[in-house]
Amino acid sequence: MTPRLSLARPEAGEHDAAASGYVALAPSLEDAAAVLSAQRDRVVSVFSPLDEPRAAFRYAPDKWTTREVLGHLADAERIFAYRLLRTGRGDATPLPGFDENTYVPGGAFERRPLADVVGEWTAARNSTIALVRGMPPDAWMRRGVSNGQSVTARGLLYVIVGHVEHHLNVLRERYGLRAG
Repeated sequence: MTPRLSLARPEAGEHDAAASGYVALAPSLEDAAAVLSAQRDRVVSVFSPLDEPRAAFRYAPDKWTTREVLGHLADAERIFAYRLLRTGRGDATPLPGFDENTYVPGGAFERRPLADVVGEWTAARNSTIALVRGMPPDAWMRRGVSNGQSVTARGLLYVIVGHVEHHLNVLRERYGLRAG
C-alpha cells in the first residue's frame, strides 16, 4: 500500500500567477491520491449519465459543448501531468504554454461517443494518480519553468486539482450539471 501523501498548500511563486484561481479552488491535499481519485469519480458521475444530445449542449453559441469541456479536461490533465513529471524529476528545461482554444477543435471530440471521451479522461487521471503515488517525497519542492513561470511540483499538483474544480463549477453554473 502506498503511504498517504499530504502536501501543504503552495506559496506564491510555486505556480503560474495566472493559475492562482485554480490553486485557490483546490481542496487541501491531506491525501493527494485520495483527492485525485475522489475528483475522478465526481467527474465520471457528472458525465456518465448524459445522453448524446446533452453531451452536445452549448450554453452559448461560441462556447464549448459539454463533451468538449471533458475533452479539454483530458488534454489539460495530460499537459499538466507532463509538467508535473518533468518538474518532479528535476528537469528544469522550460516548458511552453498551450492554447486550449486550438486544442479543443483539434481534438474533434464531437465526432466521438461521450463514453469514449469519459474513458479517455479517466485514463489520463488514473495515470496522474499513479505518477503522484510514485513521486519521491523530495520531488515535491523541485522547481521547473512552465509557461514562462517558476513552478514547483507541489504547485503543479494543486493546479491540476484546481483546474478540474474550476470546470466542475462551470458545468454546474452554466451547463446545469452536478456530480452524483
